[in-house]
Amino acid sequence: MEPTSFPRKLALAQGTYWVATGVWPIVHLRSFEVVTGPKQAGWLVKTVGALIAAVGATLVLAGARRRVTEEIAFLGAASAAALGGGGGLYAARGRIRRIYLADAAVEALTVAGWGIVWRRGRRRLAAVRERGGRGTSRVIPIERREAVPEI
Repeated sequence: MEPTSFPRKLALAQGTYWVATGVWPIVHLRSFEVVTGPKQAGWLVKTVGALIAAVGATLVLAGARRRVTEEIAFLGAASAAALGGGGGLYAARGRIRRIYLADAAVEALTVAGWGIVWRRGRRRLAAVRERGGRGTSRVIPIERREAVPEI
């Protein structure tokens, strides 16, 4: 795998997972509750699911278009940290089912992946500056050794 394809693959993987898990309670709340436990406010579960699916679709679109910018990376990392942190904390406290610990682990791996992307982007920017390039914009490497500048 080329190092520049990692952000794209990460965006596609996280996005696909989030679209699937976000749409699930909307499509079939009963089966979602069998796995995750009963919910008091179905409308709220469906609303959160729609938001998760929207973020996921954004990540898939960015990955498919090879436009994984710094903002997309931040969206992926921050939303995974928020969702995994909340789920992991409440599952560990016994407030929600332990299945959320598994999701928290997936989200932690995702955050780690975005951390790798961030670090590579910073190294690439430093290399551009060392070569005397302007380097005023931050970049995250994508396919075929291209870079998308921050807008």
